[in-house]
Amino acid sequence: MLKQHRELSMSIRRTIENNEEAGIRPSKTYQSFVAAARGHRELNFIEKDVRNYIMREVHNVSEQEDAKEFGKYLADARSRAAFEYFGDVISFDTTYNTNK
Repeated sequence: MLKQHRELSMSIRRTIENNEEAGIRPSKTYQSFVAAARGHRELNFIEKDVRNYIMREVHNVSEQEDAKEFGKYLADARSRAAFEYFGDVISFDTTYNTNK
């Protein structure tokens, strides 16, 4: 089970995304794959791969969507007018919510 031989297929990824959205824990998601394959040896990935995919891909998508929404907030006419009037500076705390 070398890392370069482990792979999540597109259908596996979609199932992981759906389960994450439904609030199903990664360990339960992995166990469902094990049950469907009738054993750990039949899978070409491990539970850590499921967790890594969730952290890297699923959560990253929601962060990107948050950034887009915030960009829309900054780009509206009211915000621009407030900036023209007050000339304030916006500071971002990039460390917020990085540690669990």
